[in-house]
Amino acid sequence: MFNLFILMLERGGLIIILAYILMNIPYFKNLLGNRRRASTMVQLIVVFGIFAIISNFTGIEIDGNQIMIDQPFTDLATHSSLANTRVLTIGVSGLIGGPIIGVSVGIISGAIRYFQGGMDAYIYVISSILVGLFSGLYGLKSIRKNTYPKIGEGLAIGAAMEAVQMVCIILLSTHFQESLALVQFIILPMILTNSIGTGIFLSIIDSTLRQEEQTRAIQTHDVFQLANETMPYFRSGMNEESCTQAAKIIQKLIKVSAVSITNQDSILAHVGAASDHHFPSKKIVTNLSKEVLRTGEIKEAHSHEEIGCNHPGCPLEAAIVIPLKSKEKTIGTLKLYFTDASKLTFVERQLAEGLATIFSSQIELGEMELQSQLLQDAEIKSLQAQVNPHFFFNTINTISALIRVDSEKAREMLLQLSTFFRSNLQGARTNVIPLEKELLQVEAYMNLEQARFPDRYQVELDIEDGLKDILLPPFVIQILVENAFKHAFKNRKVDNLVQVTVNKMNQDILVSVKDNGYGIEEDRMGKLGKENVPSEKGTGSALENLNKRLISLFGENAQLNFESSKQGTVVFCKIPYQGKDE
Repeated sequence: MFNLFILMLERGGLIIILAYILMNIPYFKNLLGNRRRASTMVQLIVVFGIFAIISNFTGIEIDGNQIMIDQPFTDLATHSSLANTRVLTIGVSGLIGGPIIGVSVGIISGAIRYFQGGMDAYIYVISSILVGLFSGLYGLKSIRKNTYPKIGEGLAIGAAMEAVQMVCIILLSTHFQESLALVQFIILPMILTNSIGTGIFLSIIDSTLRQEEQTRAIQTHDVFQLANETMPYFRSGMNEESCTQAAKIIQKLIKVSAVSITNQDSILAHVGAASDHHFPSKKIVTNLSKEVLRTGEIKEAHSHEEIGCNHPGCPLEAAIVIPLKSKEKTIGTLKLYFTDASKLTFVERQLAEGLATIFSSQIELGEMELQSQLLQDAEIKSLQAQVNPHFFFNTINTISALIRVDSEKAREMLLQLSTFFRSNLQGARTNVIPLEKELLQVEAYMNLEQARFPDRYQVELDIEDGLKDILLPPFVIQILVENAFKHAFKNRKVDNLVQVTVNKMNQDILVSVKDNGYGIEEDRMGKLGKENVPSEKGTGSALENLNKRLISLFGENAQLNFESSKQGTVVFCKIPYQGKDE
């Protein structure tokens, strides 16, 4: 009996080893997470069916009270029986998958055992089905809770299922005395083996899942730390300084060979291996990055050739390239590089997918904050550049002078000044306003300037019918008109014409401000709207902030465009059509 127990432990050990290997395969772990799906149940039946077949063919032939080690695994002698781990595999399949899987595996195992022959082989078909049914019914309560039976439960169920088989052998056999003797000989080794095996199998599942939970907890902590530390940099915008700091943090926490961040055209940061030729301000050189920018999908490379770097001796052998998106548009990439291709695994890809979502959200939040800040800047710059003390005091002095000679005109100017201030404050609190309100702001500004400089400026408004209610960012027209007043005509006192045009073009609104001034110097043209352009009468910051605000709200297509010659300048932009009710 002791020898049989040792031999049975060896057979059980084989099943346990296979179980351990299986639980370290990600695909099988994913199956266990979806046990109620029909496709998963079929796959589990196949897996445990294979286990059951192995259990049958690794059994030990018993003839009377003799262990027939050298006997074949099929075509057993008429009075022989087979001690095996069949109950272990059937019981575990039922505990994990429920009665359908348990009974199905029991039928497979029982059928194989029937064709192996031996004394009363039909008994094992019946006992196998019963074991699968009983263990499956017990496993249902765990399946409903999406858990697994405890190790102690496994030990008890393993022993109970083997006891079911022993009862079947005694009750259903046509050779009662021989069956009783067989049960007496094998019952203790079989119960111990299948009980211990079931408990160990469940402990492997439990420890594997616990380890995975711990790993996920550690990864989640690292991801939260990574998100927390990189947040200030990604939210401050995509520039070399912020991206370099973010790349250093990512490389430190994820422990990859190199990290690179790009925009749509060039490398903004590269930290780690290959820094000698992948460096900031350089155009994107890898074909992999260009493909990600084109498709907006995560791409992997598992060789130097797939990365597509043409630099000789580049140490990078594998990479994951993640698209960075804002408003569903790919605006750059995050690249995780490896000098050892084997380090790029399924875990790294899953982590990369999560990082793509986090970093893209951070960038988008940063753009929203930038938009809010630009709106506040617009208010400040508007009050500084347009309602500065010089402008304010000049207007007050003009009103003061008019009070004595034309009190009604002075009253009108005070009302216009009030309208101007009110429009500035109201416009600073919202992203868009109706065109009609914007024109009131323009009119107030024009009237105040006309009062100070009678007949110096002439403004023509050409507004297409039906567009008074369309929405556009505040100060768009007013800033452009003021810019023309200040800079287009220099010291010319007559024949200064500004034409404002608003009309619809397909699904866009074209806003254009044209003057007949002296034009813009060629060296300033490329800077306007992109950076401060100092002049005798200002810094150019109003145009820069307006341009950034347009791009932030509507994208690159809405940016300011400048056309200039010695006969004058045209500044125009296209804004998506948006009515009050949209």
